[in-house]
Amino acid sequence: MTPIPPKTTPTTNPIRPTNDEARALAQSLTSQARFAALATLDASGSPLVTRVAFGLCPAGQPISLMSSLAQHSQNLAANPACSLLVGEPGPKGDPLTHPRLSLVGTARFVSNQSPEHQEMATHYLRSHPKSKLYIGFADFSFVRFTVQLGNLNGGFGKAFNLTPGDLSPPS
Repeated sequence: MTPIPPKTTPTTNPIRPTNDEARALAQSLTSQARFAALATLDASGSPLVTRVAFGLCPAGQPISLMSSLAQHSQNLAANPACSLLVGEPGPKGDPLTHPRLSLVGTARFVSNQSPEHQEMATHYLRSHPKSKLYIGFADFSFVRFTVQLGNLNGGFGKAFNLTPGDLSPPS
């Protein structure tokens, strides 16, 4: 007897066309975030996810202030490929219905001796005032993330792929 093949249904692409509402939601998530989940790869290629402080530099790119002693910093120094997740569940309801944004890109350390560091520090301390306690430590520096793509999940059935241009506020 020949087995009956399983029924298949045509799959539809769950990714919606990017629109202004999706862009605004993604920009809101990044501008309001104060921390993010950061995914890096260690020397063996194993993933590591950790929570890091999150902000935007004056030019609107994601940044974080990190100690070079942290494992995720060491991972980024060896392999700058990374991903960030911003967006927190609300106080009620299913956490999966709340919007979140995954950012995929690369990291670049900014020397804490550079003029760029000072500009970032002034800007960053406005949203992260408690960082003043350690922002001047020798092992701390900013990491600037260059985003190559974003994946926005705006809630159930609201998935979008975003370009770096979609994530930047209009100038």
